[in-house]
Amino acid sequence: MASEERNQNQPEVEDREAYEEKNVHEVYQHIAKHFSATRYKPWPIVERFLQEQRPGAVGLDVGCGNGKYLPVNKGVYIVASDRSENLAQIARQHQPHSTILADILNLPHPDSFFDFAISIAVVHHLSTPGRRVQAVREILRTLRPASDGVPGGRALVYVWALEQKNSRRGWDKGDEQDIMVPWVMKTPESQATPGVEPKVFHRYYHLYQAEELARDVVSAGGRVLESGYDKDNWWAIASRAD
Repeated sequence: MASEERNQNQPEVEDREAYEEKNVHEVYQHIAKHFSATRYKPWPIVERFLQEQRPGAVGLDVGCGNGKYLPVNKGVYIVASDRSENLAQIARQHQPHSTILADILNLPHPDSFFDFAISIAVVHHLSTPGRRVQAVREILRTLRPASDGVPGGRALVYVWALEQKNSRRGWDKGDEQDIMVPWVMKTPESQATPGVEPKVFHRYYHLYQAEELARDVVSAGGRVLESGYDKDNWWAIASRAD
């Protein structure tokens, strides 16, 4: 686990918005282009979820990054959002979908409107249990409730797992859950300057234990319809409980 740093210095009282601004949002602004170049292949479960949506459905991609999931199902329309202006600018290339700047804790969308939502590898960047639950609550708020026997909207949420003992990171149950993860800005060999080390940025992550995401969904007023473990992540498909 030498490449990751335990977040032992995370302040207890520091303003959370400022903490996340420094240790998440500013980092993604800096690394957006490099990050986007590594994110191009849809994960199968996310792809399946999107392909299951009916033609004409309208959904959200909350924390869309470079927008790699927007082209998956050409029969739906997606309103994508990200806190990083630089990532949102990259995602805007995926037409006819729209991409806006938005905070997952305060989404600028109406209640009970959307048929589906995805939020892939976003909620784990929030630095307190309450803020993570609030993020899930905001997503669920936007979904259509069930009505007259018609199922309501569904949301797919992915978060990094603590249980990754078979990955190169080697985390597992009992390890620290709040950590700083490095992103190394590697320069192509043809452009590298001899003797100059690549710049390293550190991002805050909360690593989710088994069942923790399900508990957050319930605390946020949702119901878990399906869940599992995939690619070192916990995921859940949820609907509103009401």
